[in-house]
Amino acid sequence: MPLTVGIIGCGRMGQLYAEVYNTLPETELVAIAEMNPERLRVVGERFGVDALFADARQMLDAVTPDIVAVVLPGKYIKDAVVAAAEAGVGGISTDKPIGAVLSEVDEMVDACVKAGAVFAGGNLQRAMTEVQQAAARLKSGEFGPILGASVHRFGGEISGGGCQHVAVLRLLTGAEVTEVTAWGDPPEALDQEDDEGLQINGQFRLSHGVVCPVFAHETSCRGVEVWTEDTLVRWDWGVPQIFRGFDAQGRRQPIDPQYEPAEYPQFGYLGTTIQSFLRVLEQGIEHEDDLFVSGRDLLKSLEVAVAAKHSALRGSVPLALPLADRSLALYPRAYRWLGGDASGLPQSTDEVASNTQS
Repeated sequence: MPLTVGIIGCGRMGQLYAEVYNTLPETELVAIAEMNPERLRVVGERFGVDALFADARQMLDAVTPDIVAVVLPGKYIKDAVVAAAEAGVGGISTDKPIGAVLSEVDEMVDACVKAGAVFAGGNLQRAMTEVQQAAARLKSGEFGPILGASVHRFGGEISGGGCQHVAVLRLLTGAEVTEVTAWGDPPEALDQEDDEGLQINGQFRLSHGVVCPVFAHETSCRGVEVWTEDTLVRWDWGVPQIFRGFDAQGRRQPIDPQYEPAEYPQFGYLGTTIQSFLRVLEQGIEHEDDLFVSGRDLLKSLEVAVAAKHSALRGSVPLALPLADRSLALYPRAYRWLGGDASGLPQSTDEVASNTQS
């Protein structure tokens, strides 16, 4: 029997989740909750779903799917995740950024642990098949001990886009960020509640002792680099490059990584995220990284972003992680926090019906 799926929030990203779950043979999309009634109707018709609800509470009062994907604007994620956990849903996922206030994200993680629910994350590039394969090779010791790492262009949205950097860094290095020291600019971005336009320079200290420099502005890379004595793995918002060995001038040499392809390449890393989630639901979890993206990953990424802003605000004071003050927060820009309808970027019903994401 396929696992039943309910989706809470069917804006642009929610529709992508619906496409994946509607395609995979091991899942059946059975319910949708969406606060925009016209969009709800059109999305229901598009995916052939009759069980349509105005919000999470209505849906969970009527049906308890095996899986609930919470794909709401950040302001509304916590209540839906906690409600799904309390309703007895076995597998719950959400997307980035997971929230703004650390204590509220803690509540989500704790609610899922208490209920025995698997809490998965969403559309992060750490789930990309090639990123996972590069990380596995680093972890196996194929390239030797990790000597260094760096993060590039950590700015603009450090809780939204920046969570991609932190999640990939943690995966490739096999380490946690234990201390953040940061400088932020421009001053007006540092003083506002949200992270739009905020640029962060600084360093992350990792749990295995590596100190990772963080660059806000343009360098030769936009993502994360990790290196050993003779190898460099570079994630630059796509398939990781691997350089191994040196030429006669001492320059790194690119090699063919020989990555295995994804099973459903049309869905990108959202597809591989969801597939790992389904494997864990079916087989259980032996190691934390069996779940390519977890709710904990999203929490860790948010926590690093919060620490970066508050380190910068306090005059580049080093802040140890986990942060003791769980009331600290960092809000994403209005589109991520409130959604397109409330922030002036709505998706029309014609766009929904025609399967476009503009």
